[in-house]
Amino acid sequence: MMEALSPGLYIVAGPIGNLSDLTPRAADILCRADVVAVEDSRVSAKLLRHAGAERPMVPYHDHSDAHVRQRLVERMASEAVALLSDAGTPLISDPGYKLVRDARAAGRAITTLPGPCAAIAALTLSGLPTDRFLFMGFLPAKSKARADALGEVAELRATLVFYESGPRLAASLTDMALSLGDREAVVTREISKTYEEVKAGLLTELAGAYGDAPPKGEIVVIVAPPGEAPAASQQDADALLADALERLPVGKAASEVAKATGLDRRSLYARALEIKGG
Repeated sequence: MMEALSPGLYIVAGPIGNLSDLTPRAADILCRADVVAVEDSRVSAKLLRHAGAERPMVPYHDHSDAHVRQRLVERMASEAVALLSDAGTPLISDPGYKLVRDARAAGRAITTLPGPCAAIAALTLSGLPTDRFLFMGFLPAKSKARADALGEVAELRATLVFYESGPRLAASLTDMALSLGDREAVVTREISKTYEEVKAGLLTELAGAYGDAPPKGEIVVIVAPPGEAPAASQQDADALLADALERLPVGKAASEVAKATGLDRRSLYARALEIKGG
């Protein structure tokens, strides 16, 4: 007879494709939990069979109301509740954060079991910078809303990570190129599955490649950070200095333009004197 789990919430990361990626610890928790909260019982039933877990399932997804969440939190006082998403780590573009928030507020024990995550797996496959990145999840379905969302992060010096569906992929890549510039990017599809695909190129190239043949499966798009901004020209510097000199003394005007452009302050100071004297 298996030892009972301590009551509380167990956040269980499942495979994103290959069932063999389920960790032994995750399988053990699924086998011993009193109940498993799942997005789709048809999907989760396959994983539970693979783990050898014959545990009852209850639905918990984006459309679950507060009553469902409250009932699960109540059960955590005396039962072990495992939270399982359809694929990967729960809460990453999946329902769950409200359940964790309410469980913590109620003083329930919370345990997370690290495991697969499509965003991180795709990032490691991309070959793009990983020292600083922003997970954007799914972009809005309509082009105008997508452009607005992309505009908010266009200047951010970080690699961007998106989830996307096959039918919308080409349109999203096109909007990314328009809003972010034609950057390097990588499209990953069906990670850890038989037909895993990794395709790299500029955003416009990738948009063209998928324009006539929308791909199937789970898709992650990784977009490189913006390139270094071109150095300001002498003409640009003169225009900025002329504007600053209308508001500031020479020294402060040179400092302001140096900060904005990265140009040498002493050179700008000398040029500001020339403009002021001329």
